[in-house]
Amino acid sequence: MTIRFDGQVAVVTGSGRGLGAAYAKVLAERGAYVLIHDAGVTLNGRGADPEVADAMVHTITSTGGAAVPCYENIESRAGCQRVIEIALQAFGRLDILIHNAGWITYTPVVEMTPELLERILKVQIEAPFWLSQAAFPIMQRQRYGRIVFTTSGRAMFQKDALSELSGYAIGKMGQLGLMNVLATMGKDFNIRVNAISPVAATRMLRRPVGSQEMRPEQVAPGVVFLASSSCTFSGAILQAGNGKFAAARVVSSPGVDFGIEATTPEAIAERWDSITGA
Repeated sequence: MTIRFDGQVAVVTGSGRGLGAAYAKVLAERGAYVLIHDAGVTLNGRGADPEVADAMVHTITSTGGAAVPCYENIESRAGCQRVIEIALQAFGRLDILIHNAGWITYTPVVEMTPELLERILKVQIEAPFWLSQAAFPIMQRQRYGRIVFTTSGRAMFQKDALSELSGYAIGKMGQLGLMNVLATMGKDFNIRVNAISPVAATRMLRRPVGSQEMRPEQVAPGVVFLASSSCTFSGAILQAGNGKFAAARVVSSPGVDFGIEATTPEAIAERWDSITGA
């Protein structure tokens, strides 16, 4: 079996460099028409450089692939809507939405300002919501679609959490809630919605000079699979990094039934190990 995307259209946010660029490149190599979205902002989230998206488009088209650039700022609903509109204008349909774009600030909870938190939430929560709102009806009409969100172990697991990444963690977990809602909405329309939890050396995470580890290219195959017709399920969280792939799950223990009458905090404390399944 060979996974191909001939005739399909993919929107990949934040795909001018890093992980998004790796995803877009593989999709194009396998026949997809790709919208390269990248506002070209700096690490502090400021500025705009169209050359970032343009360079990736050139990389794809110079080797026979099909791609168009998009420079929209997705911190607004209007900007997200324009991303989807540009894809439709260029290619006439939309089959795949991969929300890879993100923004990070290393700011402890007690030092977080309203301005910083607002910006994080616009990119990490509002943008995937508005992009999905614009893309979902198109996929419903086609009775086909694949959506991939981005989460993080920094948000999912206490052992990996960092005290200065509260805003980032909120944003990455919020996308999992949206994933589950859209998965339910899409099940009768052949729309599958999943998430990637990537670890790779990008502008936000450096690797030692000369190291071949933690490359975005090692994550891309997992995202490309989730974006393909071979992915027939929803609600999966695929962890990927350094060539290793694993599934993360939210699970419930069997629990303890105390009956319909109200129990006591003491009873819960006494039976805690049984409640948790320890």
